[in-house]
Amino acid sequence: MKIAIITETFLPSTDGVVTRLKEAIKFLRKENNEVIVIAPDLGVKEYEGAIVEGVKTTRLPFYRSKEFSMPQRKVKELLTKHEPDIVHVVNPAFVGASGVYYANKLNLPLLASYHTHVPKYMDYYRLYPLKPAVWWYFRKLHNFSDLNLCTSKAIQKELTDKNFPNVHVWDRGVDIEKYHPEYKNEDMRHRLTGGKPGNKLFVFVGRLAAEKEIHKLKPLLEQRSDISLALVGDGPVRKQLEETFAGTNTVFTGFLHGEELSQAFASGDAFIFPSVTETLGLVILEAMASGLPVIAAKSGPTMEQVVDEQTGLLYENENTDSLLEAISKLENEELYKQLCENARAEAEKFSWQKPSEQILDFYYQTLKEYQKNQVNIAKKSKMKVTEQNKT
Repeated sequence: MKIAIITETFLPSTDGVVTRLKEAIKFLRKENNEVIVIAPDLGVKEYEGAIVEGVKTTRLPFYRSKEFSMPQRKVKELLTKHEPDIVHVVNPAFVGASGVYYANKLNLPLLASYHTHVPKYMDYYRLYPLKPAVWWYFRKLHNFSDLNLCTSKAIQKELTDKNFPNVHVWDRGVDIEKYHPEYKNEDMRHRLTGGKPGNKLFVFVGRLAAEKEIHKLKPLLEQRSDISLALVGDGPVRKQLEETFAGTNTVFTGFLHGEELSQAFASGDAFIFPSVTETLGLVILEAMASGLPVIAAKSGPTMEQVVDEQTGLLYENENTDSLLEAISKLENEELYKQLCENARAEAEKFSWQKPSEQILDFYYQTLKEYQKNQVNIAKKSKMKVTEQNKT
């Protein structure tokens, strides 16, 4: 099968979407499928035998830390050039909107996957009046698809309630070799605690953006001087967060990759996750694979991964007392040891093999849906002609 994947983000960027795509591409190539990736042009031309076709990028005035590709006709040229059997648009928003439009214009089978909860983000950028329009926009894009995917049951229900058609869950996975407790490193712990390795070390890994709600952790550090926070990553609100957390036991590392990232996870005492806007949060599973219990604000997708007092500790969003109560349970050494063991054991159930096999099954299912839709279109067209002839 020849597959065109059109994505808003790809290498060298590092996030959950890119991680998922890398694993899928490796599997698809292993199964002798031809893969073409159409993505923002950031210098990558090939990955695991897949051709990467870069398209022109720009920086948005409200999000200067990342390059995006806007809708453009080059997408049509690339689809015409490669003649794929199926088009998979990942997170259609900007260049992905071109993917949806031209796949339909060229009458190609289309699958779209929903990974970023952009309508929810409107609440964090003071754009909440636009929320209904944003929902309309994404629903319209996904309505063109023969089949739609998302990454959790909670989001599947929300999208279905919003009248997104034919929505299925693309399961999660994790590299249990790359993320492992054996990467614990005393030098890394000294670095992440700002020279206070005796403190309890909470690690956050991800984009430093408003919707991650990292600022809500400041009261915790103000009340507990024995806690250090390591923020691993970068993003549009880093400078603002550095000002917010000035004078607290907080270390900003910027992006970490490879073994350093593995060490950062494994060298903490717990992973802390204050965001309630995630469609899944693969970093949760990466932390669990590293043997860390997860301290997380309650949200549907997060609660699909973290079981309170079994693999982590859940607290009420925007409730400092609830957060402090959850953290106090870590003082129970027996419970803490069990949380660490359970977290690792749970992560071991989720290799990338199943979701990678699953995406190939979804591609074949999309082809069947496409054929069915073509038959229905032909029937409707025939009925219309018949009605016109009668009149």
